[in-house]
Amino acid sequence: MSPHVSRNFVSRRDFLRYSGILSAAAAVSATVGACGGPASTTSTGGDDKGLITAVIGYGNDQTWDPTMTASAFAMAGNNHVYEGLIDTDPVTRDPYPALAAAAPADPNATTWRFALRQGAKWHDGQPVTADDVVFTFERVLNPSTLAYSFFAAWLQEVRKVDDATVELVLKFPFPDGIQRLTIAKIMPKHVYSAPGGWDAAKSGKAIGSGPYKLVEHNPKANTRFEAFADYNGPRKPAVQKMNWLSIVDASARVAKISGGSAEAQVAENIPYANIDQLRQGGLRVEGGKGMNHLFLMFNTGQKPFDDKRVRQALFHAIDTRKMIDVALKGHGTPATSFLNEQNPAYAKAKTVYDYDPDRARALLAEAGVSGLTITLMAVNVSWLADCLPTIANSWEAIGVKTELQPQDTSALFTKMDQSQSYQVVAAASNPNQFGLDPDLILRYNYTAGGTWMKYTKWDSSPEAKTLFAAMDQAIREPDPARRQQLVHDYLDMVADQAVLYPVVHNELVTAWNPQKLEGVQPQPYPGMNLLQAKRI
Repeated sequence: MSPHVSRNFVSRRDFLRYSGILSAAAAVSATVGACGGPASTTSTGGDDKGLITAVIGYGNDQTWDPTMTASAFAMAGNNHVYEGLIDTDPVTRDPYPALAAAAPADPNATTWRFALRQGAKWHDGQPVTADDVVFTFERVLNPSTLAYSFFAAWLQEVRKVDDATVELVLKFPFPDGIQRLTIAKIMPKHVYSAPGGWDAAKSGKAIGSGPYKLVEHNPKANTRFEAFADYNGPRKPAVQKMNWLSIVDASARVAKISGGSAEAQVAENIPYANIDQLRQGGLRVEGGKGMNHLFLMFNTGQKPFDDKRVRQALFHAIDTRKMIDVALKGHGTPATSFLNEQNPAYAKAKTVYDYDPDRARALLAEAGVSGLTITLMAVNVSWLADCLPTIANSWEAIGVKTELQPQDTSALFTKMDQSQSYQVVAAASNPNQFGLDPDLILRYNYTAGGTWMKYTKWDSSPEAKTLFAAMDQAIREPDPARRQQLVHDYLDMVADQAVLYPVVHNELVTAWNPQKLEGVQPQPYPGMNLLQAKRI
């Protein structure tokens, strides 16, 4: 989630490479497997029913290290290559034993003992041992990793009992930690403890114990997988081969799955404007509602954005219904909390930013602000870019002159790293890639010293310190009802402060050919899971 920079966490510059939630970053050159150059990114030899060709709308050239990545492509790929002790269903998010033989008998205990699945092997044929689990969690609990903030608040240590048994020692009872164990993908010590091992993981070397082996990796092009013959876990591969194409351009992505000569059977991140076209062409097109959202982030180190009334005014000014109808073609919901309405912990916030230009003008007047000019920097994600004119027109309508600056994501955040002069940023995010519990989601953005808080210049404020203390209190609360109330209280704080806050939550859409593929589960966060998909 949010890298904890103040505790030697990952730098903001590195974070951009790790974060696939935010479009593409710097290219990485790596090829895994025996190949002399970039492989074809299309299927070959006709319609091979042992092969799924899938189109992913995000880059595959960011880090593949499971302890560091937030890349939509890499995280989806890693879910097929690696296993946690416990994994979760990609859609229901229900936990199930993966490398562990069974889940803990008592989720409320402060020590969880796990026996490893008998006969589990790494893709290079070596057996999975307790040493691998301890090695992985030592990495996870290192403050230099992205995974650290998911675990450090509640997990004390992981220790070896014997070669096939480990114990997790918790700081306090934390049953939500069961689902979070899927984030800690167990990695082979003999591979990644070698000199340069973590650099290799970053560049695309992936050796796990899961149902698929990564056999070829061509950054900015494609990644190939093959079924692992010795896999003996609960979710066996349904096809022998997969070729995942990285196609960020929306029109090229749609073309790859369209028409009688379509080379792919399934594609995610489908543009809303193409849904009817693809359905008329015989494809099945389904969306998933989740936390995927457009958010605004303010530099509170610059006046007048240090005044919450100004931030609130700019949210109230946005005609979100027009944005949803025009830019998102109806596939969105106005944000009424930091969480989306489908989240089990959702409650409508005390502060809701309904479209109210009169209220916006009044708030600006209360703050003593007039003649405001804003440069709105934004990532160039296609659906988000479609939303920007509505924001600009809405702000102009209340007398706020607005200049839009959509740009490549890495370029935008490099500017933010190098300059203190930015004002407001619009970007896209979806912490549901990691899980659903509200503590996990909030810590993605709101962690003291974390990357996003560094950008906002807000986390040293009294209000931020109150928020962080409230989050720490909630995670330790043993009574579920009381904990839920504490969560709703700090979500209300986040809504009131409007420092980094969603404008709309939008739907993510997947399309596939039902004549050639079955068992597809559209998911409400970026990426794809094909463990239950089968060729027809």
